[in-house]
This record gives sequence, C-alpha cells and structure tokens, in this order.
Amino acid sequence: MTKHIVFITSPLEPEYVERMRKVAPARLEIIYEPDLYPPTRYACDHKGGPFTRNAAQTGRWQAALARADILWDCPQPPADGPGDIVHAKRLKWVQTTSSGVGQLIKKLGLDKTDVIVTTARGVHSGPLAEWVVMALLMHFRKARFLEAEQRAHRWLRYCDEEVAGRTLLTIGAGDLARGVAVLGRALGMRIIAVARSPDKDRPHAHVFDEIHGVSQLRRLLPQADAIIMTVPDTDETINMLDTAAIAAMRPGCAFVNIGRGNTIDELAMIDALKTGHIGFAALDVATIEPLPGNSPLWDMPNVLICPHSASTVTTENAKITELFCENLAHYLDGRIDRLRNVLDKVLLY
Repeated sequence: MTKHIVFITSPLEPEYVERMRKVAPARLEIIYEPDLYPPTRYACDHKGGPFTRNAAQTGRWQAALARADILWDCPQPPADGPGDIVHAKRLKWVQTTSSGVGQLIKKLGLDKTDVIVTTARGVHSGPLAEWVVMALLMHFRKARFLEAEQRAHRWLRYCDEEVAGRTLLTIGAGDLARGVAVLGRALGMRIIAVARSPDKDRPHAHVFDEIHGVSQLRRLLPQADAIIMTVPDTDETINMLDTAAIAAMRPGCAFVNIGRGNTIDELAMIDALKTGHIGFAALDVATIEPLPGNSPLWDMPNVLICPHSASTVTTENAKITELFCENLAHYLDGRIDRLRNVLDKVLLY
C-alpha cells in the first residue's frame, strides 16, 4: 500500500505529531524534523524567530517538500516570489494553521492549482471573541479611569453606564463574528451583522439580531456603539472603512479590528481617534506589521494595541491538530467532500 506523506513545515509539539501518526499508521508517513524549524518565540508560534538553514538542512528541507503530498502549514515565502513551495511537486493538500490565508495562498500560486487548502477556521473565534469583549468592557466600564484613580489612591464614587442594551455591529458574519456575537448577546447587546451574502444559509444565523448586505453599511454605522471588523484581506475589503465610512460612525463609538489592518483607512482612523469621533480603538492588526515605532497609535490614550496575538492561546495547536486529524481521516478514505474549512480560491476565504 502506498503511503501518504505528510511534512510538518512549522514548529509543533511532538505529542501532536504522534496524534497525527495514530490516525492511520499503516497509511501515513509523517516527516517531522525539529532541527529544520526556526526557534519558537512563544507557545504555538508557527513562524518562529530568525533562522537560516545550513546547506545540509536546506537539502533535507527541500527533499521533504519534494516527497510530501500533504503539508501541515505552508512554507513561508520570501518578500518576492513563492519561495520553497516550488519544491512540493507532489502536493495535493495543505492544512494551514491560520484562518485568513487567502493572500498567502495567492502569493504561493496555489490559488491557480488543484491543491486543496483547508484553513484553521473556528479554532481562533473563541479567543478572539474573549479579547473583543475584554476590550469593550475595558472601554465602556472605564478600566483605564479606574487604574488612574487607583494610582492616585483616590476613592471617589461615581456613576457609570452599562453595556447591556448597546448595539454591536460586526463587519462580517462568519466564524469570528459568530464568536463575538455569542458573547455580545450574553452581555445583553443588540447584534447586527453586515455580510457579503446576507441571505446565505448560516447555522449560526440565530446569534445575530439582524444580518444585512454590505450596501447597508453606511446606514448601519451611525447605529453602532461598537464596530467589530472581522473580515479577511481581499480585494473587496481593502479600505472597506474609508474616510466617508468613518465619518458615518456614531460619535464616540468603539472600534475593534480582529480582521486585517488594511480593511480600514488607518490615517483617517487616527484622525478620528484624535478628535474623539472614534472614542476607542482596540487593534490586533495594523496596515503595516509590526506596527512602526513612529506610529502615533502607540501613544494614544484611547487605543489598545495587541501584536496580532489575540487569537494565540496555549490550546491552539491541540485544536488545529484535532481539526487536521479529522480532515486527514476523511482524506485517506477519499471523502474529500467532508473536509472542513476548504478555502474558496476565488473569494480567498
């Protein structure tokens, strides 16, 4: 029996590799070579720190890519060109460790091939939703004010406003928006979503009070106390929130971006934060990453910055491995139609 060959191309704990091997030991060969991966900077780091393979390691790396028909994660390409993926001549399927991989797949040239790409959609929605709620509560319930009062040793009673009853607008109605909506509803918020296909059959549609098409965005922005950006980087979403859209927002609203940095006009957002038109912004992403040291966002008192890490938690690799093993069993049995999270190479999500 010919074995399928899986090459692990990014850092991963040994116990999860063993979990993969147990799916079908007689039908799988797993190539796992830890010395070929960059050193990890934190738990569940899939890219690693600075690293250069020596000549022998480069030869083993390229040979493994040439043998594999399945990849765990994509070899990271250089700034120009597709990079090492060109050595993967037998490649049939890639399981990525992220959700928003459309632009990466396009850069690798896999969008023009028959290679199946499955994403980690669903793995990160819970942690991201928790981060969104943390940020909103921090803003609406005045966490920074309380910290300042504590530092001043000042005990003065005050009256606040509750979160319940406020309107939360998610831009996108997919899995990330679902996670945010579930927690928003638990806080008693009204949840509205804007989506590319508002009439699409969604098993989680019930978590939204309303779902509207993108054409309604400008009408809905003035209603929202909190706006949550969840959409990926596509041609349709670049500068989706432009100067005019930002001007249409309710004065003093909160904005949280867990999608991609280029979905909002960053300079216009900064201007709106300076005037208070946007009262607070929590940013897990930026137009340029890492965020340049001279960006005014670093020093703004009404901004919370996270280095694209809001989704990264210690359980991430376990969850992605579980997803991959489920997909692997289907793939080995020829049940391609049952693979979860297959990337649409036209929509790029």
